[in-house]
Amino acid sequence: MSAFTLPPEDVLRAREKLVLDHFEDEVRQDWDSVLTTFPHPHYELIASMTVHDGDAAVRGYYHDTRTAFPDQHHEIIAMRHSQDAVIVEFWLIGTHLGPLGKIPPTGGRHRTRMTAYFIFDEQEHLVVERVYFDQLSVLKQVIGHLDKKKPRDLLTLLRVVRGMLAMAGGEPDPRLLTPPPGVPR
Repeated sequence: MSAFTLPPEDVLRAREKLVLDHFEDEVRQDWDSVLTTFPHPHYELIASMTVHDGDAAVRGYYHDTRTAFPDQHHEIIAMRHSQDAVIVEFWLIGTHLGPLGKIPPTGGRHRTRMTAYFIFDEQEHLVVERVYFDQLSVLKQVIGHLDKKKPRDLLTLLRVVRGMLAMAGGEPDPRLLTPPPGVPR
C-alpha cells in the first residue's frame, strides 16, 4: 500500500473502535482490558524520551501515573486517520494527589493538550502508543495554585524543584533516537 493511500473504511472504523475502547478502559483503570488492545504493550512518551515496553513496564507506568493523578481522564478533541495510524488530539485532565517520580504531590489540577499516535502494523495490530505533550505545561498548572507567600506552599514548591532536579539529566531511551528501518533521515 502506498503511503498516500488510506486503508478501506472498515479497517479505519475497526482501528478507531479499538482506540476508543483503549481510551475508555484507561479512564476506568481496567488495565487488563487496555492491555488486550496490544499484542505487546508499548508506550513511547516523547516529552520525557521514555519507553514503557512489555506488560510489566506498562502496568508500572499505569500505576505510577494513576498514583500521581488518580482522577486522570481525557476529553477527545479530534481523531484523524493515516495510512498506519489513528492520531488523537485530546485534553488530559487530572489532579496531582500523589508523587510523580520524585516530584511530591501539589494538589494542583492540569488540563493539557496532547497528541497520541496509535500505530498499527501490516496485520492491523496496535504496536505502539506514541504520546507527545509539553511537560512544562503540566508542571506550570500543577504548581500554579501554590501561594508563594505561604511557608507551606513555598516548602512544597522547593520540594517540587528538588524533585525535578533529581529527575533531570537522565539519558533518553536510545530507541527514540534513531528512526525505524526504512524511514529516511
